[in-house]
Amino acid sequence: MTLEIRDLSREFPVPGQAPIQALSGITFSVMDKEFVSILGPSGCGKTTLLRIIAGLDSATSGSITLDGEIVHNRSSKMAMIFQEYSLYPWRTVLENVTFGLEVQNMEKRPAQEVALEYLNLVGLAEFADRYPYELSGGMRQRVAVARAMAIEPQILLMDEPFGALDAQTRNLLQKELLEIWQKTKKTIIFVTHSVDEAVYLADRLVVLTSRPGRVCDIIPIELDRPRNRTSAEFAQVRRKVLDLIAQPKCILQ
Repeated sequence: MTLEIRDLSREFPVPGQAPIQALSGITFSVMDKEFVSILGPSGCGKTTLLRIIAGLDSATSGSITLDGEIVHNRSSKMAMIFQEYSLYPWRTVLENVTFGLEVQNMEKRPAQEVALEYLNLVGLAEFADRYPYELSGGMRQRVAVARAMAIEPQILLMDEPFGALDAQTRNLLQKELLEIWQKTKKTIIFVTHSVDEAVYLADRLVVLTSRPGRVCDIIPIELDRPRNRTSAEFAQVRRKVLDLIAQPKCILQ
């Protein structure tokens, strides 16, 4: 599985004014089972780029291909997780996870079995009959992960999924996400503005400039896992990334 983004641009029309250029000439690829983080300042178009990859928005120009086939609309091969959890408050945890399977016309009992499998994976099987309001923020995000994984996507798209959480919960979920990724071997594209989070999680970083978002640099993270945030090696890589993104080519508008 190879995802190819080629010369992707996105403009937003503004009545009576010049259009706003959100993205310009974005080009990079993502390999099978790879964990790629898209890193950049607020307003650089990270979420717009992820939404275009997911088929929730369209590019003004350029192309996206998955295994050589052009991606026009939403694909069953991809699932997206948002920062806001996006759970249905009137459905139980189990019913939230089965939702995508119901859309795929899976029968109720098999759908529940699959949902429970993924709730087990994220450590929430015992909360299957609870409602979202009964869960903490971290637990709700685990449910969102289980729901996305249950439809068996090839690619998991994550838009700052831990951004609203406290630091301790965020670090815990980052660790759990890596464990899930290593078990399931899914391809993950993860949007963040945190250098620490990106260095801890990713195989490669795609660093975007300020708006309009362009690819400033693509940085491989050559640290063995599990990664120790307090190690000298981790600090060295984090400093290297910070130095790179502070270069004029990454901040010029």
